[in-house]
Amino acid sequence: MSDTEPKTNELINIPQHVAIIMDGNGRWAQLRGKKRVVGHKNGVESVRAVVSTARKQGVKALTLFAFSSENWQRPEGEVSVLMDLFMYVLTREVKKLHKNNIRFQVIGDISRFSDKLQTMIKSSEVLTENNNAMVLSIAANYGGRWDIANAAKKIAEKAVVGDITTDQINEDVLAQEMSLANLPELDLLIRTGGDYRISNFLLWQAAYAELYFTDVLWPDFQDEELLKAMSCFDNRERRFGLTGEQIKNNNN
Repeated sequence: MSDTEPKTNELINIPQHVAIIMDGNGRWAQLRGKKRVVGHKNGVESVRAVVSTARKQGVKALTLFAFSSENWQRPEGEVSVLMDLFMYVLTREVKKLHKNNIRFQVIGDISRFSDKLQTMIKSSEVLTENNNAMVLSIAANYGGRWDIANAAKKIAEKAVVGDITTDQINEDVLAQEMSLANLPELDLLIRTGGDYRISNFLLWQAAYAELYFTDVLWPDFQDEELLKAMSCFDNRERRFGLTGEQIKNNNN
């Protein structure tokens, strides 16, 4: 959490839930002739900036894609640094989040992490569980397909013991078992780094989200870049399957 608050931007429609695929750390470092891990370390500053800006702008939920289930395939040294950064964030940044009334949680299959890291995650979640200014969710060892399959597994377990019948299973029931089920619907999904894909991130939740792609590499994605993305969202017409004319009539 940055101690320097960004200038307020005049926005009419504030996305209540913003998610970000934080891409480009490695390339940022390589462009400067440095090891990829340097980019990950510099990316922490961008995390601080967007958390501070999102909270100030009135965003209720911010979800950051920190480590995908596919990232285990990266070089061992890079994975080790990512785990160390995770530990650093939990030991240093969570206290600042708590001070700023932000609830912290991790989504994903954390069973593959070390016992120490799992314990720190749980203690950080407990420390901040009653905070209500904003929810910061970190997706770690997360995949959208895993999320859907995990939700289906939970429903299947309920069906086996007779808590639910197959006729009762619908989109709403499945949605209740997904990660982030108790948060506002995802409004805006941002990807930095210049690629135009969502890489197995929040596949279910992103069904009607507005997508925003930028060439800016994550370590360079600071306050103004987030405000730029939110301004783009502010100017879009969200139709949810309706026509533009229907939306205008409903707003009148």
